[in-house]
Amino acid sequence: MQIPGHIDPVAVPRVPTLREDGRVDLVGLSKEQIRAELEAAGLDAKQAKLRGKQIWHWVYNRGATEFAQMTDIAKAQHPWLTDHFVIGRPQVVEAQVSSDGTRKWLLRSPDAQDYEMVFIPDADRGTLCVSSQVGCTLNCRFCHTGTMRLVRNLTPSEIVGQVMLARDALGEWPSQPEGRMLTNIVMMGMGEPLYNFDAVRDALKIVMDGDGLALSKRRITLSTSGVVPMMVRAGTEIGVNLAVSLHAVTKEIRDEIVPINRKYGIEELLQACADYPGANNARRITFEYVMLKDKNDSDADARELVRLLKKYKLPAKVNLIPFNPWPGAPYDTSTPERVQRFSDIIFEAGISAPVRTPRGRDIDAACGQLKTTAEKKSRAELDRLAEEKLAALG
Repeated sequence: MQIPGHIDPVAVPRVPTLREDGRVDLVGLSKEQIRAELEAAGLDAKQAKLRGKQIWHWVYNRGATEFAQMTDIAKAQHPWLTDHFVIGRPQVVEAQVSSDGTRKWLLRSPDAQDYEMVFIPDADRGTLCVSSQVGCTLNCRFCHTGTMRLVRNLTPSEIVGQVMLARDALGEWPSQPEGRMLTNIVMMGMGEPLYNFDAVRDALKIVMDGDGLALSKRRITLSTSGVVPMMVRAGTEIGVNLAVSLHAVTKEIRDEIVPINRKYGIEELLQACADYPGANNARRITFEYVMLKDKNDSDADARELVRLLKKYKLPAKVNLIPFNPWPGAPYDTSTPERVQRFSDIIFEAGISAPVRTPRGRDIDAACGQLKTTAEKKSRAELDRLAEEKLAALG
C-alpha cells in the first residue's frame, strides 16, 4: 500500500552529484572512507592511514576548512590534497534571526536543491534542528513542510554539513564537551529521517564519534512519524533518543492528519515504541502532540492518550505543541486554556506533559513551519542574495 502523497516515500538510492571540479568532499565521510579516498588518490596504505587520522582531527575537532590550516601535515603535501579534496560546507542562501534568538538558515546543495536548518538557544541548552530530506512526502496536514514535494534524500555530507555550519556560526571550534552553545541535535527538520535511514545513521555516527564532534547519543533525538519497520533498526544501529509524531489517539483523526497511519496504525506504532531498544525511565520516548482546536484536544482525547501509553507500559513524555499556523492551514490553534487542561489530565496520570513554547514563529522556524523559503522567493532574488553574501565575505 502506497502512502498518499506526491511520490513513493521510499527513495531509490542515488549516486551523490559529483562536484564540477571532480574533487571529493571529505565532510560526511567516516574515518575508513577518508583513508580509502586518500589511498584511491595515490597515497600508499601507511600514508593514507596516518593522513586520514590527521585530517579527521582537523576537520571534526578543529573545524578546519582548508588543508593549509593542518600544521602537522607537510606544507609540500597541501597542494596535492587541495587538488583532490575539499572540506565543504552547505551554501548559505539566507540566514535569519528571530526576535527570540532562534536562527534559521536556507541552504543550497551543489545540485541546486534548497533545504533548511534551525538553531534554538535556551538558557541551559542549544538545539540544532537538522533536515534529512529536501521536502517531505508524508503530507501531515498540519505541517507546512508536508505541503512540499519530496525532491530527494540528503547525503551524509549534507546532514553532517549542517552541524559543521552551525559550529562555524557559533564559533565553537575546537570541539569540546563543555561550555558550548550547540548541545543537542534533533532530527526534526525537513523530511522523515527513517525514509533516509542509511544516510542519517552514517551521519549521526560521525556526529557522535568521540574523536570529533563528540555529541553524546543521549543528546540526539530522532523524530519519526511512525515508520514502524525501521524503528528497531534505528534503536539498534543508531541508539539515539526516539521521538514519535503521534498527534492523535483515534484511527479516524490520525488517518486524516498523519496519513502514514493508514499504513502503520496507532497500535502497531505503540508496540514498536514498546520494543524500541534502550527505552527506559531514564531514556523516555517523547510523543509529539500538536494541539489542533476541536480536532484532537478534548478531555476524552487526553484520557485516551493516557490509556494507550499505560496499556503499552511506555516510558513516555508527551510534548504538547501549540499549532503554528501558516497561510492556508486547515486547522486552528487550541486555546491556551484548552492546552493547559489537556496537559493537566496527563500530568495527573503521572506522565510528564509540558507545553512547548513556540520559537521562531516570526521567521517561520517553529515546529511544522519549515518550508524552504526558496518557494517564496524567485530564483533570481535568491541568486542575488547569495552573490551579495559572497561579496560581503570577500
